[in-house]
Order: sequence, then structure tokens, then C-alpha cells
Amino acid sequence: MSRGILVVGSLNMDMSVHMETMPAVGETVLGDGLGYQMGGKGANQACACGRLGGEVKILGCVGRDEFGSRQIESLEAAGVDASGLRQSPGLPTGTAVIYVDGNGDNSIVVIPGANRECGEQYLRERDELFRWCGIVVLQMEIPMEAVLYAARRGRELGKTVILNPAPAPDRLPDELLGLVDYLTPNETELAKLSGIAAMGQADLKRAARRLIEKGVKKVLVTLGEQGALLVDGETERLYPARQVESVDTTAAGDCFNGALATALAEGMAEDEAIRFANLAASLAVTRKGAQSSLPDREEVERLSGDNRERSA
Repeated sequence: MSRGILVVGSLNMDMSVHMETMPAVGETVLGDGLGYQMGGKGANQACACGRLGGEVKILGCVGRDEFGSRQIESLEAAGVDASGLRQSPGLPTGTAVIYVDGNGDNSIVVIPGANRECGEQYLRERDELFRWCGIVVLQMEIPMEAVLYAARRGRELGKTVILNPAPAPDRLPDELLGLVDYLTPNETELAKLSGIAAMGQADLKRAARRLIEKGVKKVLVTLGEQGALLVDGETERLYPARQVESVDTTAAGDCFNGALATALAEGMAEDEAIRFANLAASLAVTRKGAQSSLPDREEVERLSGDNRERSA
């Protein structure tokens, strides 16, 4: 299998507005600060792959504006080949405005912008990247037609398809589920997609099995501090997480998905790849921010070595 990873997904500029209390309708409040960070689940997952040493390219759309230029610079700095991105002349780079109050609660407004132009025709014109890669990584912040096409093309070419169903729609088309090798929801997304409220491990396994019945090969549920649960036709296995003091979980799921893709592309066994992804995510949650929290390969390898020594 090719070691190449192709991420097809969204790119946003995240703007965080901090205030003591959220304004009511018609109310004006003073803010404590305004921060800008590169975001979008596609960009985050590609950066996670790049920092961990993966051979990664990204497809998606940004505006022909300052935010778009900064996204490309950020991706390239992380080791991502961004040459396949489309810079839209008519739409701005996608943005997410995140309002955070003094309790840490937030409200988010997402403006897709150029992400809307990531469609089937755009992907068809870049078919050489689908042929180049061994793994296709997808999320749900671009049009459904693009997600479906990318998964379909990945399957036609015999690639491994990883779908992170975030943000989770009310349902996923059965055709899409049948094209996915690894579906990587968190607990909330799993409950929404399966229609089963997950309260304990038995419910999680039952919910995952419902999606496998619809054609998914493997469901890998991310459980935060509990780790990750793998369910497939034969296996139900929990991979415990390293216990850390969490500071910010913003990009933990994106880090997990990027690390999983990187490990699988390198030929790691499935068990080893999931443990590698768990370790990478455990580092990300100890730092603030999205892309700024993503670890590099040396950090994860050092942690992996420490864990082996303790278990020896």
C-alpha cells in the first residue's frame, strides 16, 4: 500500500471572542480578547499527519484572501502538500466565530465560505491524488456530494477510507457507510448516527454494531479519557487512554484521526496504530488551541518508549 495520505476536507479561520457573560438579544457586552487560529477539521487532520511524519496532501477550498494565504502557510509549515487546494475568486475562506464566556461555555457560528466549492467536479479534476495515496481521510464539513465521491473513488481504487463523521448529520447515506473502512465517531456522534443513546459500553457496542450492519467495516469510537473502542465483525476491544490532566480538547479528535491515518499508512498493525493515535491525542489535550496543540513525531515516540519501559 502507498504511504500517501489524502485528506479531503474543510479549512477555516477560527476567531475566538472571550467575554464574561454571553450577550442577550439586543445587548452589548465588553469582550476580554479576540484570538485567531487556523482551523477546519480537514486542515487540522492534515496538519496532525504532517507533524507526525506522514506523507500527506490535502484537497479543499479557501478564498483568495489573507486567511486563505495564512492557511496554506500553516499547512506547509506542518509538512503538508497544499498544492492541490483551490483558491476561490468569489468566496472568502471559511470562518468559525467562537464565543466563549467566563465559565468556558461556548457558542459557535460557522460560515462555510469557500468550503462550499469543494464539490465533485473539483475532486474529479485532481484524480491523480486519489491514485497516489493509500489512505483517504474525510470529515463532514464539506458538501455531502464531495464526501460521497471521495469515498466512492477511494473504494474503486482500493484505498483505505477513514471517515470522521463530524459534525454528525442526522443520518449518513447507506451508500456512504458501505464505502467506509474506519468510521471514527465520538460518543455523541455515534448516538446520533445509530439512534441509540450511549450510556455504557454495552450501549456503545450495540450502537456500533448497528452501523456495521449498514456496511461499515470497522467502527472506532473515541471516548476521551477512556480511550477508544474498536468494534468490527469479530472484535470488541477497548484501548485505554493515557491518563493526563486535560487543558483543551479542541483538536483531540482531529489529532487522533491524523495519527491513526499516519500509523496505518506506515504499515503499523491495527492495534499499534490505535495505541499510537491514543498517545498523540493524549498530548494534544494538554495544550491550548487546535493546530497549535498537535504533537510532532518525536514527542509521541518518546512517550511510546516510556510506556514500553514501564510495561516491561
